[in-house]
Amino acid sequence: MTRVKRGNVARKRRKKILKLAKGFQGSHAILFRTAKQQVLKALKYSYIGRKEKKRKYRSLWIVRINAAVRPYGITYSGFIKQLKITGIALNRKMLSQLAILDNVVFNKLVQSFALNTESRFLS
Repeated sequence: MTRVKRGNVARKRRKKILKLAKGFQGSHAILFRTAKQQVLKALKYSYIGRKEKKRKYRSLWIVRINAAVRPYGITYSGFIKQLKITGIALNRKMLSQLAILDNVVFNKLVQSFALNTESRFLS
Protein backbone atom coordinates (compact mmCIF):
# COMPACT_ATOMS: atom_id res chain seq x y z
CA MET A 1 0.00 0.00 0.00
CA THR A 2 1.36 3.41 -0.93
CA ARG A 3 1.89 6.15 1.56
CA VAL A 4 -0.51 9.10 1.39
CA LYS A 5 1.05 12.42 2.27
CA ARG A 6 -1.66 14.95 3.11
CA GLY A 7 0.47 17.75 4.46
CA ASN A 8 -0.72 20.30 1.91
CA VAL A 9 -4.40 19.50 2.35
CA ALA A 10 -4.28 19.58 6.16
CA ARG A 11 -2.21 22.76 6.22
CA LYS A 12 -4.59 24.52 3.83
CA ARG A 13 -7.58 23.49 5.93
CA ARG A 14 -5.96 24.72 9.14
CA LYS A 15 -4.73 27.95 7.58
CA LYS A 16 -8.23 28.65 6.28
CA ILE A 17 -9.71 28.30 9.78
CA LEU A 18 -6.91 30.33 11.40
CA LYS A 19 -7.36 33.05 8.80
CA LEU A 20 -11.04 33.28 9.72
CA ALA A 21 -10.03 33.43 13.40
CA LYS A 22 -7.74 36.41 12.86
CA GLY A 23 -8.54 39.11 15.39
CA PHE A 24 -9.86 36.73 18.05
CA GLN A 25 -8.28 37.04 21.50
CA GLY A 26 -5.65 34.78 22.97
CA SER A 27 -5.55 31.12 22.01
CA HIS A 28 -8.77 31.50 20.03
CA ALA A 29 -6.68 33.02 17.25
CA ILE A 30 -3.62 30.77 17.59
CA LEU A 31 -4.57 27.20 18.52
CA PHE A 32 -6.39 25.28 15.82
CA ARG A 33 -8.92 23.42 17.97
CA THR A 34 -10.12 26.43 19.91
CA ALA A 35 -9.98 28.59 16.79
CA LYS A 36 -12.18 26.10 14.95
CA GLN A 37 -14.78 26.18 17.73
CA GLN A 38 -14.77 29.97 17.86
CA VAL A 39 -15.01 30.29 14.08
CA LEU A 40 -18.04 27.97 13.99
CA LYS A 41 -19.64 30.00 16.77
CA ALA A 42 -18.85 33.28 15.02
CA LEU A 43 -20.30 32.04 11.74
CA LYS A 44 -23.46 30.96 13.53
CA TYR A 45 -23.82 34.39 15.15
CA SER A 46 -23.14 36.20 11.89
CA TYR A 47 -25.89 34.17 10.19
CA ILE A 48 -28.34 35.05 12.97
CA GLY A 49 -27.17 38.68 12.88
CA ARG A 50 -27.95 39.04 9.19
CA LYS A 51 -31.55 38.02 9.89
CA GLU A 52 -31.86 40.31 12.94
CA LYS A 53 -30.46 43.26 11.00
CA LYS A 54 -33.47 43.23 8.69
CA ARG A 55 -35.87 43.22 11.65
CA LYS A 56 -34.05 46.07 13.38
CA TYR A 57 -34.05 48.27 10.30
CA ARG A 58 -37.75 47.68 9.68
CA SER A 59 -38.58 48.67 13.27
CA LEU A 60 -36.35 51.76 12.92
CA TRP A 61 -38.22 52.81 9.77
CA ILE A 62 -41.54 52.32 11.54
CA VAL A 63 -40.43 54.48 14.47
CA ARG A 64 -39.26 57.22 12.10
CA ILE A 65 -42.51 57.21 10.12
CA ASN A 66 -44.56 57.25 13.31
CA ALA A 67 -42.59 60.22 14.63
CA ALA A 68 -43.03 62.05 11.33
CA VAL A 69 -46.83 61.63 11.10
CA ARG A 70 -47.68 62.28 14.77
CA PRO A 71 -47.61 66.12 14.45
CA TYR A 72 -50.45 65.79 11.94
CA GLY A 73 -52.59 63.85 14.39
CA ILE A 74 -52.25 60.58 12.51
CA THR A 75 -51.02 57.30 13.93
CA TYR A 76 -48.58 55.07 12.09
CA SER A 77 -51.15 52.34 11.54
CA GLY A 78 -53.71 54.83 10.25
CA PHE A 79 -51.14 56.28 7.86
CA ILE A 80 -50.21 52.87 6.48
CA LYS A 81 -53.91 52.00 6.13
CA GLN A 82 -54.52 55.19 4.11
CA LEU A 83 -51.54 54.37 1.89
CA LYS A 84 -52.96 50.93 1.15
CA ILE A 85 -56.46 52.31 0.49
CA THR A 86 -55.19 54.93 -1.96
CA GLY A 87 -52.91 52.39 -3.65
CA ILE A 88 -49.62 54.16 -2.98
CA ALA A 89 -46.96 51.46 -3.08
CA LEU A 90 -44.12 53.00 -1.08
CA ASN A 91 -42.30 50.70 1.30
CA ARG A 92 -41.35 51.70 4.83
CA LYS A 93 -37.72 52.36 3.93
CA MET A 94 -38.67 54.89 1.25
CA LEU A 95 -41.25 56.55 3.50
CA SER A 96 -38.62 56.88 6.22
CA GLN A 97 -36.13 58.40 3.78
CA LEU A 98 -38.77 60.84 2.53
CA ALA A 99 -39.55 61.88 6.11
CA ILE A 100 -35.88 62.59 6.80
CA LEU A 101 -34.48 63.89 3.51
CA ASP A 102 -37.44 65.34 1.58
CA ASN A 103 -39.81 66.89 4.12
CA VAL A 104 -41.78 68.83 1.50
CA VAL A 105 -42.98 65.75 -0.38
CA PHE A 106 -43.63 63.79 2.81
CA ASN A 107 -45.60 66.68 4.33
CA LYS A 108 -47.81 66.95 1.21
CA LEU A 109 -48.41 63.22 1.36
CA VAL A 110 -49.37 63.30 5.03
CA GLN A 111 -51.49 66.46 4.76
CA SER A 112 -53.57 64.94 1.97
CA PHE A 113 -54.33 62.00 4.27
CA ALA A 114 -54.99 64.28 7.23
CA LEU A 115 -57.59 66.18 5.21
CA ASN A 116 -59.24 62.93 4.13
CA THR A 117 -59.49 61.60 7.69
CA GLU A 118 -60.83 64.91 9.08
CA SER A 119 -63.52 65.16 6.41
CA ARG A 120 -64.52 61.56 7.08
CA PHE A 121 -64.95 62.24 10.80
CA LEU A 122 -66.87 65.48 10.21
CA SER A 123 -69.52 63.92 7.97
